[in-house]
Amino acid sequence: MAKNIGYGEHVDKLLKIGTALSAERNLDKLLEMILDLAREFTRADAGTLYLVVEETQELKFEIAHNDTLGSRLGGTSGNVVNIPPVPLKVDGKENVANVSAYVGNTGKLVNIPDVYEADGFDFTGPRKYDEMTGYRTRSMMCVPMRNHEDEIIGVLQLMNARDEETSEVIPFPEEFMALTESLASQAAVALNNAQLINNLKELFEAFIRSIATAIERKSPYTGGHIHRVADLTMRIARRVNDLDEGPYANIKFSEDEMEELRIAAWMHDIGKITTPEHVVDKATKLETIFDRIDLIETRFESIRREIENQALRLKVKILSNGSVSEVKIKKVDAEMEKKIEQLEDDLDFIVATNMGGEFMADEKIERLEKIARQSYKVNGEERPFLSENEVYNLSIKKGTLNKEDRLKIEDHALVSIEMLRELPFPKKLAHVPEYAGGHHEKLNGKGYPFGLTAEQLSLQARIMAVADIFEALTAHDRPYKRPMPLSKAVQIMGFFVKDEELDPDVVDVFLKGGIFMEYAQEEMDPTQLDEVNV
Repeated sequence: MAKNIGYGEHVDKLLKIGTALSAERNLDKLLEMILDLAREFTRADAGTLYLVVEETQELKFEIAHNDTLGSRLGGTSGNVVNIPPVPLKVDGKENVANVSAYVGNTGKLVNIPDVYEADGFDFTGPRKYDEMTGYRTRSMMCVPMRNHEDEIIGVLQLMNARDEETSEVIPFPEEFMALTESLASQAAVALNNAQLINNLKELFEAFIRSIATAIERKSPYTGGHIHRVADLTMRIARRVNDLDEGPYANIKFSEDEMEELRIAAWMHDIGKITTPEHVVDKATKLETIFDRIDLIETRFESIRREIENQALRLKVKILSNGSVSEVKIKKVDAEMEKKIEQLEDDLDFIVATNMGGEFMADEKIERLEKIARQSYKVNGEERPFLSENEVYNLSIKKGTLNKEDRLKIEDHALVSIEMLRELPFPKKLAHVPEYAGGHHEKLNGKGYPFGLTAEQLSLQARIMAVADIFEALTAHDRPYKRPMPLSKAVQIMGFFVKDEELDPDVVDVFLKGGIFMEYAQEEMDPTQLDEVNV
């Protein structure tokens, strides 16, 4: 009767073990838990957990514990397992000489009272281990780990069962072999589930990276931007977690929340897949699929030649009258040179304007319009120096993007949200679309795509907004602007705070926490680093 009670207690314990194993998702922790619980269940002094490596047909040591020697290898111990793997095949045949390989190949449990007196297996390995450590391996039980598909994915090797009362080493009781095998199977299923979940995470991570790579191939500048914004976002979030005082003293992002934010940061510009490359990387005002300043330069060269031809025709007419007038000839040359000089000056002005580096004042726009009103003839047809579309783009007051370009750029945030909402994110990643699509929103409600107000913006979106803007200000690989000094970028961040665009508390953490300087030293060009007062 006592035996039955003991058996019932072990069954109950086995059920609790199954519940505990099914709840763990971290692979290292799970492997360690499997061996710990198996040893506790069987009162084993030592044990090893092997996993099958299909590619190489080996049993790989993952975890090794020995209480007598105070040794814990693998798992979360931080101690690397340097024991060579056990081959499942030798010379093309199944390895049945090694007991763990035998169990891995056959799926049969092996229970040995004393390995030094056992026949049928090669125990050279345990004997060498004992000689090196002074340990004495006696009883051993090797148990196959079968998953839900009845595949052997690992082997549990338990050593030196101890008597519950005397702690003496005893053989593993035969009446608990079936329960131990059941435990190993539960462990295998839990491990298999954890591996499947981990594989799904790796697949999703690869998807994220592939999207970033696609954008990077489309635009190397935006690709670098994604990586840097993700890095900056997580730096700020980690700093917020470390704070014990101030407005964020009670904010502690969980591991899942940090992962959610990290994924959102990597996906924040996914919508730029639909944005034309010439808009994303528009280096000049006239750039489309090529820089149309080349057309204007060619046109102005034609106009120059027409001016020269007109002067030549006038001089021929003067000479054809039969009288040589040097005064008239010189006058024609002077007028020609004056027109060419003005033409070249206008072209230089247009080329400089096309770069978009300086703010376009009204008088500059008036000059553009004056140039455009001039005309020249091609095959007798009058044509303007500049087309309406060229004047429209050259008149952009700041930067290189016109109204339509900006709408296309801003549309990427909405497209990002729409694309991400199509993905079946699990509950713990449900806010990824919101965070990713909110990095262009502003506290004052003047951001895009939805014009959200401060009350509607999450802390995560505010953090990403700071990361996104600072990266854009300090990036040294943009084709449409010169690298900005660090002090200027910090000053502009202050302007954004003053204009109620960025969260002042997040910016304060970013600047006073020294994150901006750490980032600058790692990512910015040395020529951008100057003295900054925070």
